[in-house]
Amino acid sequence: MKPAADPALTVVTYNIHKGFSALNGRLVVHEIRERLHLLAADVVFLQEVQGAHKRHSRHHVEWPEASQHEFLSHEGDHSAYGVNAAYLDGHHGNAIVSRYPIVRWENIDISHHALESRGLLHCEMAVPGWTEPLHCINVHLGLWARSRRFQLEWLCHRIRDTVPDDAPLVVAGDFNDWRGTASAVLERELGLAEVFESALGRHARSFPAKFPLLALDRIYVRELKVGSAQRLAEGPWSRLSDHAALAARLSL
Repeated sequence: MKPAADPALTVVTYNIHKGFSALNGRLVVHEIRERLHLLAADVVFLQEVQGAHKRHSRHHVEWPEASQHEFLSHEGDHSAYGVNAAYLDGHHGNAIVSRYPIVRWENIDISHHALESRGLLHCEMAVPGWTEPLHCINVHLGLWARSRRFQLEWLCHRIRDTVPDDAPLVVAGDFNDWRGTASAVLERELGLAEVFESALGRHARSFPAKFPLLALDRIYVRELKVGSAQRLAEGPWSRLSDHAALAARLSL
């Protein structure tokens, strides 16, 4: 396993609202890039990432030429992007950006009905000094409770089938779980712990970013120790996406 002297991992989850401010008034993907780069995270879980959009690219002078997950990456980073929804002008989905090599990845369609396109992006990363790969699963669950129940079942099946019990695992993303039921399911079925519950005793309220009221975004871990957890909703962060970003320091 990783030597105790090695630094902990910093992981971040962030629903970037396709690079626009909360009410779609401003293109803020450049500001999001600046904020994320200042964090210098090891692994970033991104939801609502715009892979391409022809109309936006014509109407916004500062629209990046690269896909948003590539634009938000540091030089030398590794990334994986999974399309959740495709349409005439382009597509969007989940992405994971990592400073460590991604040795394997798969995007799985977990849409429960035709009105919502949802995905589960599973990456395995080679972390220097670790004997086991780091498994990272990025999710964006549905707005309806029935859909979330089915999607949590699919998530549980995926982890049981593909993630060894002793492998380090992070599951993060936008759970849309304002009723707070996902943590009990994931703890009971998989032994996952939510980082804010572990560090602070309660989920972090993350939506809307300007005045966070609902705890929609989460970071769950297994075989990892939680050092700290932080909600990023103050100052410049409050003027970006409609969600707050969440960050955690983790170690084996």
